[in-house]
Order: sequence, then C-alpha cells, then structure tokens
Amino acid sequence: MPPNAQGAPWVRTRLRTAPVSTVAFGLLVLVTAFLAAVLPRAVEAYETDGLREALATASPESTVLELKAPQPGLEQPETARADTVRPESLAAVDGRARALLPAPLGADRAESAYGVRTGKSLEALDTSLPRPDGLPPRFTLLAQSGAAGHATVREGRLPTARTPVTVGTRVVEGAVTTETARALRLRAGSTLTLAGFLDGPLTVRITGVLEPRHPQRSYWSAEPVLRTPGLAATSNRPPRYYWEAGVLLAPGAAPALLGGQGEPERYWRFAPAAGRLTGADTSALVDAVASLEDGPGLVRMRGAAGPTAQLSTDLEQVVGSYTQTRDAITPVVAVAAFGIAAIAVVVLVMSAGVAATRRDAELALLRARGGSLGGIAGRLLTETAVPAVPAAACGLLLAVLVVDEARPLPA
Repeated sequence: MPPNAQGAPWVRTRLRTAPVSTVAFGLLVLVTAFLAAVLPRAVEAYETDGLREALATASPESTVLELKAPQPGLEQPETARADTVRPESLAAVDGRARALLPAPLGADRAESAYGVRTGKSLEALDTSLPRPDGLPPRFTLLAQSGAAGHATVREGRLPTARTPVTVGTRVVEGAVTTETARALRLRAGSTLTLAGFLDGPLTVRITGVLEPRHPQRSYWSAEPVLRTPGLAATSNRPPRYYWEAGVLLAPGAAPALLGGQGEPERYWRFAPAAGRLTGADTSALVDAVASLEDGPGLVRMRGAAGPTAQLSTDLEQVVGSYTQTRDAITPVVAVAAFGIAAIAVVVLVMSAGVAATRRDAELALLRARGGSLGGIAGRLLTETAVPAVPAAACGLLLAVLVVDEARPLPA
C-alpha cells in the first residue's frame, strides 16, 4: 500500500482519538497567531491616529502649505499683469501645483484656496470706523476663491465683479465676516476708503456679512485676520493700538490690487489631506516638505507658479513634535511586545514538551516496529499541521478584522 494511503488514515485516526488536546492545541495556535499579528497592526494604527490627530489639532497656519509669488513685473503691459491674477490663470496654476505635490503629501481640496492678497495692510480713511487710540484701522484685502462654499450669507450678498476689473479700477465689492462687522461696525451697504493708491483711494463697497461654516479650518484660519479682527500695537512706548481686519473681495477684483502700494502677491494654499497619511509616512512627509521648501520640489513648483515663487509651511515642525512623542513611547511598546512574544514562545515550548512526554511510549513502539525517524517526524508534522494551519489562518484573519485601520501587511 502506498505510504500516503497509510499516513492519512493514521493522522485522522490519531486526531480523532485525542480531540480535546487537538482543539486545545488549535486554540493555543490561534491565540498566538492573533497576538503576533494584532500587536504590530495595533501599533501602526495607534501611530496613524496620532499623526492625524497632531495635524488635526495643530493650527491651520502651521500645517497649510502656502505657495506665494509676487505681483507681475511692472515692465509688463497692464493688461498682461491683470490677466496673470485673474481667477482663470490662478486656477490653472493651482491645478498644476497640486499635481506636483510629492507623495505622501496630498491636498484637501475642500479647504484649499488660492487668490491674490495685499502683503501689507491698507489704512482706512473713514472717520466713522473705531479708533481705539486715535489710530485708523488697517485692512488686508483678499480676492480668494471658494467663498460661496465656505460661508453663509447673513446679510446682503456675496461680492461680485460685474464688469471686467482692471489695474486702474478704484471701486470694488467686498464682504466681511460677522466678527469683523461687529468689531468695526460694518454692515451690508457700508463703504471702506483705503489709502495706498497713487491716483486716488480704493473704495470697497461691503455687499455682504458672512458667517464662516467651519471657522477653525484652513480656508478661514490659514490667515486668521480674514475671519477675526484683532488689535495690533505700534512700536511706540507706550504702545498704541489699532484694528487689523480682513475683507474678502470677489476673485475677479484681483487686478485692482495691482494699482496700489499694498504689495499684492498671488498665493495658493494647500491644506494637507491628513486622512491619507499613515504613521509610516512620517519620514517621507518630512523629506517631501524639505524638498518643497528648498529642493527639487521647489524647482518644480517654480515651473508652475513662476521663477520667484516660494513655498512655506511649518508642517515639518508639527510632524517633528509628533515624532518625538512617538519615539518616547516606542521603548515601552517594545518591552510589552517582547514580553508577549516571550510568553507565547514559552507556552508553545512547554506544550510541545508535555505532548512529547505523554507520547514517549507510543513513539518508542513505532521505532521498535521499524519506523524510521523521517517517517515518524513526517507523521508528527502532518498531525501538528492539520489543526495548526487553519488555526493560524483564523488568528491572522481575526487580527485584520479587529484592527482594520492598519495596512494589510504592516512592516
């Protein structure tokens, strides 16, 4: 009779004669496989949650990636300068720049924005505005994309650019948040007269008062003055205080900012998509940020936004703070992992020893009847593998189901 025909019935018979020990051994393997698989998955899931929480709780000013480029050169014709800052041109650069973000970085489109802003705030000439220490308030103007999707109009309407705005335009529409309207005593229908233009002040007609839908997210908080006004102090002693606030213009009104001394600049802000990051991405994330700030990534970004564009962010500091916390906890986790592994090995070895002791007479009888060491070892291996392999597979599957946040095969 062929060996296989004899071996299979013997293994089946042996397992049937000791069902309790077979089930117990299978449970032991299942638990061991589960612990061996679930521990690294749990650690990776914990690290991933920690990284995402660090990004979620950090201020958007720290995490957003801001690509900035100065206003078009004065040597260009006014029409060409105006076309460079129109929404269509900025949107085209936004698409190219977003595609150039190196992995694992990705942009959260819902909270990202682009536009034109005044790098230096403009002084308001209106005497009706609050002046805490007799100093006029100053306003930062932002012609930013996506206002309709991030705000609820509480009064009036969103600003628009009904006619094509040029560099020489001196009347534009704008909107303020409810906090700005309350602090500066503005409402729909108010006007702001802003200095800093050579051929006359810029008039901003307030057409609406907006309530930010998610005021703490990047759209409104990457530049907090857009959302909430604040008191700024002069360098005098004692200091004197004045209001600093932001006004949201229609995206099509951006060319009007080129005619003043507010140092207008184009910007593209990319809020990182934290939901795509994992704990294993920390090193690659820091390298990607370094490349964008001063490396090959910046060269590619300049190819999209212009040769003088710069990218700035404090994202690497946020990731670095998380990494320090993770590294401080890693030794404790390692001690627990080694302890569990040692216990599992001891239990398996002791179980094997007990089984060998109980079957010493049986194995001696097989040897006396002419059984070879290889044949006996093969039977024992088969007998062990029949309950062990399915139990180990079930343990691995259970670990995947219990911790589904980690990768299928964590490192």
